[in-house]
Amino acid sequence: MVWTDEIKALAKQIKLVIFDVDGVLTDGSLYFTDDGREMKKFNVKDGLGVSLLVQHGIEVAVITGRSSVIVAERMKSLGVNHVYQGRMNKLETYDNLKLALQIDDSQVAYVGDDIIDLPIMTRCALAVAVADAHRKVLDAATVVVDKKGGDGAARLVCDLIMDVQGITHDFTAGHQ
Repeated sequence: MVWTDEIKALAKQIKLVIFDVDGVLTDGSLYFTDDGREMKKFNVKDGLGVSLLVQHGIEVAVITGRSSVIVAERMKSLGVNHVYQGRMNKLETYDNLKLALQIDDSQVAYVGDDIIDLPIMTRCALAVAVADAHRKVLDAATVVVDKKGGDGAARLVCDLIMDVQGITHDFTAGHQ
């Protein structure tokens, strides 16, 4: 993915990255077993990107309209402490999170895919849409990544932020 200088400049200021879950960190499919248990498929490359952001001091949050034990467990495994589920009014959660972290819109990136994400996307500095997002989200986005939700889209955003902020990680040192 080739980033414009404008996108790089915005990404350089980011202190908080917020992801939607279904359709962004997953492909948007919901799987149910015969006994009613829900399953989701997450991309391990997205997960490493999220984990690296957290390890290097970039705040990461998820704000999702659905509630799932799977999401709570996945985010815990990645070190994400800001997990907000069952939030149909995402903007209220967004405003409260910014206040708690003492940051403003210019320091926030949001990655979304559907119309429930629009209120935050129209306020934050870097509004990212996944390639298969709803047409209104594609129109509102600052940038559209060339990957679909659950297929490495989140990793592209993580890599962009780490690259422009000079964040590197030495995997040869034997620790993460």
